[in-house]
Amino acid sequence: MAATRLLMLRATQSIAMCRRLYSEMVEEGSTQVKSNMKIPKIYTKTGDKGFSSTYTGERRPKDNMVFEALGATDELNSAIGLAKEFSLDANHVFVSELEKIQCILQDIGSNIATPLSCARESHKVRTSFSSEPVQELEEWIDKYTIQLPPLTSFILPSGGKTSSSLHIARAVCRRAERRAFKVIQAGEADPNVGRYLNRLSDYLFTLARYAAKAEGREETIYARTS
Repeated sequence: MAATRLLMLRATQSIAMCRRLYSEMVEEGSTQVKSNMKIPKIYTKTGDKGFSSTYTGERRPKDNMVFEALGATDELNSAIGLAKEFSLDANHVFVSELEKIQCILQDIGSNIATPLSCARESHKVRTSFSSEPVQELEEWIDKYTIQLPPLTSFILPSGGKTSSSLHIARAVCRRAERRAFKVIQAGEADPNVGRYLNRLSDYLFTLARYAAKAEGREETIYARTS
């Protein structure tokens, strides 16, 4: 019994010593890491005077139409991200489509951030935006439309969390389209960007209706109040 106690005591002392040595090593190592490693900072301070850079390196005021369009597109991507999370919770079949759209919106942002008036040919090749995503959206719209009853009245954003969040994304998409149109009209972005955003709002509207139907939720019909 005494021998057992002695072994347990020695084991406890050994564990305590190992922990102390490990702590000293970690502390020494972390100090070395802190002294040698440069941690990248999220802030650059380059925009403190109200200017920001395009992909081509050109400096423009932050309220320039390019950055207005970029900001609206970023908001749209965030709104779709929220709708995607609600869609995941409801086990909808279109989650992968929303995820792909988020990636395409990043491509759209690259195109908008590369004003054609100051872009080199290498920039244009890298950030070009084709008509293929537009055609894909049209196919998706048709796929869901045939599964829905004909629309005979105006509907209000409703039909559950997924449907309502898709309606929010649709409204943000309309604004992004308006902002991008100014850039396109000025000849600074590819017209396919505008076509895609236009179809995307139609897709999000259709998808909102489909989500409500799939979840068995009622859509609120607009009724005149006076």
